[in-house]
Amino acid sequence: MGKRMDLAPEQVVTGFGERLATLRKAAGFTQTELANELGISQRMVAYYEQPDVTPPAHLLPGIAQMLGVSIDTLYGHQVPKRKLAKQEGDSRLRRRLLAIEKLGATEKRQVLQLIDAYIERGQLRSKVQGRSA
Repeated sequence: MGKRMDLAPEQVVTGFGERLATLRKAAGFTQTELANELGISQRMVAYYEQPDVTPPAHLLPGIAQMLGVSIDTLYGHQVPKRKLAKQEGDSRLRRRLLAIEKLGATEKRQVLQLIDAYIERGQLRSKVQGRSA
């Protein structure tokens, strides 16, 4: 899920496309990742990031939600409320973990058991490889 952010005064941009690119990068998305989340092609995201282009109205709520900003912020009518620090790591993994948190208790427990099993297996392999080296 998206996060909220503040742009430093020197980062404030005027065109929709440039603003979209800045917000997308600050949220840690590549064009391809954002496109996949929105169900459009990467070429369309690149197109929407051009200076004189605006996405169709039906995409704006999804874009705003993914980037964690309001539609007003996308259009430059409102400054983002909180700083969005780009986090290290895989943003796709982070989004999946957030989705897991929203699952019901039973499903969440099953997913966590599966993850724990893979982690334990990896740790055991590391120990075995460490002993044989």
